[in-house]
Amino acid sequence: MAAVASLVGVTATSTAAQADGCYNWGRNLSSGMTGEDVRQLQIRISGYPGYGATIAIDGAFGPATRSALIRFQQAYGLSADGVAGPQTFNQLYALQDDDCTPVNFSYAEWNRCNSDWSGGAVSASSARFNALVSMWKLQALRRAMGSAPISISSGFRSYSCNSAVGGASNSRHLYGDGVDLVGSHSLCAMAQTARNHGFTNILGPGYPGHNDHTHLGNSPSRSWSAPSCGI
Repeated sequence: MAAVASLVGVTATSTAAQADGCYNWGRNLSSGMTGEDVRQLQIRISGYPGYGATIAIDGAFGPATRSALIRFQQAYGLSADGVAGPQTFNQLYALQDDDCTPVNFSYAEWNRCNSDWSGGAVSASSARFNALVSMWKLQALRRAMGSAPISISSGFRSYSCNSAVGGASNSRHLYGDGVDLVGSHSLCAMAQTARNHGFTNILGPGYPGHNDHTHLGNSPSRSWSAPSCGI
């Protein structure tokens, strides 16, 4: 699989020795640090910001990143000290495939519209990156729901694909970060739990056209509506 991020060599001062096909962290990360390695961490813990919150993927390790990291560490039974070190990195290595997607989700299932991510509301590279971040948020949601499979019925759409299925003209699917979920979980349970995992766009049962799926996305401002679920 093609790597999204360039490999970074592990330095002599690093205590994380595990090699990885996607990305290797070469130093421990903590509050106040900046860099591409912080940004790569933020992508992977973006699903742990807390209720109704998000974290910026800006390469700056601030309070929101630290809080999200602590929640990630707690979710996996690690020492929850807010410092990304060997335990955290090894858990992340175990959770990602060589193309940097989380192990339980893939670009192929996220994009059944076309082969090159073109034709949407943003560039193909932006749509693909947005999908990557949303996949990591969905991985956090999956963990919170007992690690049982979550099924995707629709992800990225070009304008033509969106029109063919009657999607909204401003659908988050056009940006790559929108996803429709179906399957074994209760639709309401997925909508309710998603509030803790960085999704700003949550539409589900009771919202017009959403009684048979839960939609999650990352709109610029919060847009939650699933009346049948108390949202």
